[in-house]
Amino acid sequence: MVKVPNIISGDTPIGKSDEDNVEIERNGEIPKFDFEIKDHVQLGKDLDILDLEKGTKVAGFRGYYMKNEGASLMMALMMYAMNKLIEKGYSPMIPPTLVKGSALFGTGYFKGKEYDSSVDEVYEVASGDKEADGKSSKEKKFLVGTAEPSLLAYYSDEVLKEEQLPIKIVGYSQCYRSEIGSYGKDTKGFYRVHEFMKVEQVVLMAANEEESIKMHDDMLEISKEVHAELGLPYRVLKICSGDMSAGKFRAYDIEAWMPSRDNFGETGSASNFLDWQARRLNVKYVDKNGDKKHVYMLNNTVLPSPRPFIAILENFQQADGSVLIPEVLRKYMPGGVGKITPKV
Repeated sequence: MVKVPNIISGDTPIGKSDEDNVEIERNGEIPKFDFEIKDHVQLGKDLDILDLEKGTKVAGFRGYYMKNEGASLMMALMMYAMNKLIEKGYSPMIPPTLVKGSALFGTGYFKGKEYDSSVDEVYEVASGDKEADGKSSKEKKFLVGTAEPSLLAYYSDEVLKEEQLPIKIVGYSQCYRSEIGSYGKDTKGFYRVHEFMKVEQVVLMAANEEESIKMHDDMLEISKEVHAELGLPYRVLKICSGDMSAGKFRAYDIEAWMPSRDNFGETGSASNFLDWQARRLNVKYVDKNGDKKHVYMLNNTVLPSPRPFIAILENFQQADGSVLIPEVLRKYMPGGVGKITPKV
């Protein structure tokens, strides 16, 4: 039964691949430049805020260093996103990024209980753990690709009360992805990397399909608000049946405009799993009639670190080579700086 996929919502487009996803909304004005634009790689070098060469030397392919105002801007993005969600009633959490296979299985990142990281593009960590009794642990450990598994597994094997629901959490974590299935894709710059930071929101709620759809749409609205406040042109895609993973009932992607690509690039994804993940994680609640039911689980990428950073650099570049910092981020920058200027 663990390999049986979820049902899909009635409004999910039927299709085979990402080419069949449906654009349902577009907002923001795509900038027009009267000078020759630079991509984020050149901007990062000229501004002395991104070092890909040293990143490759130390960490290998897709490695990178954020420096100077670039490091500050990256942290400003994360702090802005965390505070945005806290203001909207989400409880903050910093979860572990090194987890047992059960957390990844429970959320669907491992298809079965074999915990085969070579198949599922997950980093497995060589065990050197010691148990409380001092004996070596034989249990495999893995690095998460998103905070979602560790946030949701927090409630694994628990029975909640209906009055506790919905539980809304915003988590900050490092994320690690082997990108085995992406060989040859997006090799320039740091659009696709092995390690990054991300702010993620998750919701556990009562088993009501209609209410879960409303919650899913509310989560998407937060992502749209974030992109709008950052001043980034964006579009929303409704994900088709063939582009959704097995556990998803309904999903959206949000994409920001990236001038050097002359196209939009994915910066977030919002998914509704109904009770599919809760069954694997064994998370239930007792309803008002005393019956036990599995909770519904939803998640949304509020902000991943590399791609909005790319979009900001490229959309807000100026003719003199400087880059303006979005107004909402300036209070998180040292000294409230509003512009990054070239160092070369």
